[in-house]
Amino acid sequence: MTNWDDLRIFLAVAHAGRVAPAARALGVDATTVGRRLARLEAAVGRPLFESLGGERRLSEAGQALLQHAETIDAEILSATEGERGGGVAGHVRLSVAEGLATHVLAPRLPAFHAAHPRIRVDLITASGFLDPSKREADIAVMLARPRNRQLIAARLANYRLRLYATPAHLAEHGTPGDAAALARHILIGYVPEHIHAPELDYLSEVYDGLVARLRSTSINVQAAMVRSGAGIGILPDFIAAHDPALVPVLPQVALTRGFWLVTHAEGNAAPRIQAVSQWLREATVDGAAAHPT
Repeated sequence: MTNWDDLRIFLAVAHAGRVAPAARALGVDATTVGRRLARLEAAVGRPLFESLGGERRLSEAGQALLQHAETIDAEILSATEGERGGGVAGHVRLSVAEGLATHVLAPRLPAFHAAHPRIRVDLITASGFLDPSKREADIAVMLARPRNRQLIAARLANYRLRLYATPAHLAEHGTPGDAAALARHILIGYVPEHIHAPELDYLSEVYDGLVARLRSTSINVQAAMVRSGAGIGILPDFIAAHDPALVPVLPQVALTRGFWLVTHAEGNAAPRIQAVSQWLREATVDGAAAHPT
């Protein structure tokens, strides 16, 4: 089991979760990927993946191999870059909420890349969070602390959410005097059946029985609807507080949520994981936890 190319294909499938996108990323056909995986599994002597509805999920043997393969990948990257500079190298898959990724992390990613040019970061904002315990991601920023003993979790920061609208919307529809009055207004929020974490069920916490009439699974889409004057929505301050088009509604109504930094215990000490984790700590404190005065 010394063929690096087979390990490279294994890594691509492990990261993509499916053969077809892995094949496209590698520039080979799916048949080649399947053949190489079969050869690697024969060398290991155990299946590396379990097939579930077209998805390839790592088996126990696959999870054990993944950490070693990623270490080899980082070492090869370091060796082949030669004189282009030292420092930490490797590939990090980061699962994070869309709003945090868009408004806090993305603007700060160029500075991180300048400091760590040999770390390849995948910023994954799919609905829900990828699970580090299943090696779907190297790091996840979650809204609640997981209880899995395989995972290491540390609180990153708290952030505040408030009701926001445009001045034009309030001028046309009136400003609610209290939380109960929100029931008479057009509210913007999440699609209830697609809320992947109870921490996102904002409206029921503001006032029992409130229902959003305009809904989206995306916090960025919700923010765009609020900004267009469509209604009143609950948005994180790190999205809305500095938006000149928006004003707080019922400023005394504020919710607090937290971000948790989650990694797998086995890979937590890897230099690339530590480098990204430190950047996340600094970015969230600077961008998500900072409240306007």
